[in-house]
Amino acid sequence: MNSVTNRGVFWMILSCTAFASMWVLIRYASREVHAFQIVFFRCAIGTLVLLPMMLRNPGLIRLSRLTANLRRAASGFIATMGTFYAVAHAPLATALSINYTAPLFATAGAVLFLGEKIHFRRVAALAAGFAGMLIVVRPGALPLTPGVLAAVISAVSTAFSIVAIRQLVATDDSRAVASWTFILMTPPSFIAALFVWRWPPADVWPLLVAIGCAAAVGQLAMNKAFSLAEASAVLPYDFVRFGLVTLAGIALFGERVDQMTILGGVVIFGATVYLAVRERQVARALLAASVPERPD
Repeated sequence: MNSVTNRGVFWMILSCTAFASMWVLIRYASREVHAFQIVFFRCAIGTLVLLPMMLRNPGLIRLSRLTANLRRAASGFIATMGTFYAVAHAPLATALSINYTAPLFATAGAVLFLGEKIHFRRVAALAAGFAGMLIVVRPGALPLTPGVLAAVISAVSTAFSIVAIRQLVATDDSRAVASWTFILMTPPSFIAALFVWRWPPADVWPLLVAIGCAAAVGQLAMNKAFSLAEASAVLPYDFVRFGLVTLAGIALFGERVDQMTILGGVVIFGATVYLAVRERQVARALLAASVPERPD
């Protein structure tokens, strides 16, 4: 790997660590505060964390990019609400395994709604990935709890966010993309929180502040990783998050992770990485075909 790709990998691992820490903090905070309230504090505190950076760079937040960022924030809002609820009410490894299907939904959506061509290898990878989700969820064998359903909704919404983030960081500063996300998600998350509002106890406030900080760091780091390197180069390192979250569930919350959940998670993740690699190969082949040959 070249130095730029190495930097992308570093930012991806940092993002994984920050998001894994956030999930642990969410589980602790959800014992006293509803998940929807935690989403609001995540957005509001994250905005405050990013505010000094925004003030030092007054051109970072451009109103001309409001519409594009609104689309990303809309899907991000639904995804975050679903993720936080799933983390609070479902086994961590199960919630994360389902969350890993987001790139699969993104690929399927591009085929269905954007008319992208799909070949046998991508079809096989998608089939394997969704089979992995069935292994994790096991319809009929395991109850479809609200937490698991929230994780599925989150995965579908995250798919739209992934596409939006990749499009935005191709032209915009990754810091601006992260900042817009927190700013635009704060008002709707506050409205949602009002329906379940109760003032957090004093001992929960440090957790809420830490969640906001971890979310800001994780979002900045992920956007930075995608802006520095191709998704296929950094995506495999996202499995660090699976390991950290699974270990946290076992060590801190006494969760039992069965072999089927691990197997399903590995299958989903493998399919996701394969799709990223294939997209890179296809993109390079198209680029090579579009370059005219030089005359001898």
